[in-house]
Amino acid sequence: MSRAFLIVMDSVGIGGAPDAGAFFNDGRPDTGANTLGHIAQARPLRLPVLDGLGLGAAVRLASGSDAPGLGATPQGLWGAATELSRGKDTPSGHWEIAGVPVPWDWTYFPDTNPAFPPDVTARICELAGTAGILGNAHASGTQVIDDFGAEHLRSGWPICYTSADSVLQIAAHEQAFGLDRLIALCRDLSPMLHAMRVGRVIARPFLGQPGDFRRTGNRRDFAIAPPGDTILDIAQGAGRVTHAVGKIGDIFSHRGITHLHKGADDAALADHLVRLGTQAEPGSLTFANFVEFDTNFGHRRDIAGYAGQLEWFDDVAGRFIATLSPGDLAIFTADHGNDPSWSGTDHTRERVPVLGWGLGLRTVGQVGFSDIGASVMAHLGLAAPAHGRSFL
Repeated sequence: MSRAFLIVMDSVGIGGAPDAGAFFNDGRPDTGANTLGHIAQARPLRLPVLDGLGLGAAVRLASGSDAPGLGATPQGLWGAATELSRGKDTPSGHWEIAGVPVPWDWTYFPDTNPAFPPDVTARICELAGTAGILGNAHASGTQVIDDFGAEHLRSGWPICYTSADSVLQIAAHEQAFGLDRLIALCRDLSPMLHAMRVGRVIARPFLGQPGDFRRTGNRRDFAIAPPGDTILDIAQGAGRVTHAVGKIGDIFSHRGITHLHKGADDAALADHLVRLGTQAEPGSLTFANFVEFDTNFGHRRDIAGYAGQLEWFDDVAGRFIATLSPGDLAIFTADHGNDPSWSGTDHTRERVPVLGWGLGLRTVGQVGFSDIGASVMAHLGLAAPAHGRSFL
């Protein structure tokens, strides 16, 4: 029985979103943002596996420009996908890929200080048992712990911040504040935020001392549940085994998931993916997210680091593909952009690549995010989600 593997390279956009002008970074519209293209212009990339499937061709299709170092003649399934949901965030992208476009406008917190309304701040203080919070503004996740970490250790107050995404993040020291306490705080706060149509409450634990604070791998996302059946729900409902690698479980509120595979970093997640290439059951669906493109390099505007991560992942993709069997389908895609050459520190509105192994050369052209999930279901012989049309 055929297996399917859906791998999201978090934030690896390829430019060209037709509505990019409606989305902004530090006051600048996202028109012209191109995560992969601009990285390649700064440093030509060596991605023989992904480019061999059709990555360079997908960049040209999406944005009309070449990516230096890429441009091999495609040998796999390739195209570019455009998002309908009104967001450039993780839940919007993943849900729509899984067949459920977001039917509402997300709530975003203003770029002011304070950013959070008084009732939200009061609820955080009540749950945390503190007299106040730190931060309360738009901030970079790594910079905010450098700015407020020492005061957090002195006062015990949680560090709360947001971004251009529909999110409230809470950072706290794993030992001084307590990891379980931080996770419980975020879990118990999330119903209030979800009722406001805020997409996620994220626990951001860190360790260390002033001058040497480091985020740990114990992040937890508490995301609002998708408003319809995703491909995970459909597959599990049909009796298929589903594997969630990385933060997929959190993104989908742990719905439709048989086995969860977590790790401290993308290297650990790569080990899970390669193992599942050998061990995943006949007829199963494996859904994976590799987040460090986004968190470690996109938001930090680190072009060289992002380039290195892409080349590392290309090697992972090669090792993973080598484990697959005839009849399997593997699709590599992304959920949004995060152009490290752009202004600000937030995601960028872009098209994303659609690269497939297992069906030979096949040009699918411009498709929608939901068409990816519909195609995965068609390959598995399962019912299609409510949105999307198979390009197979």
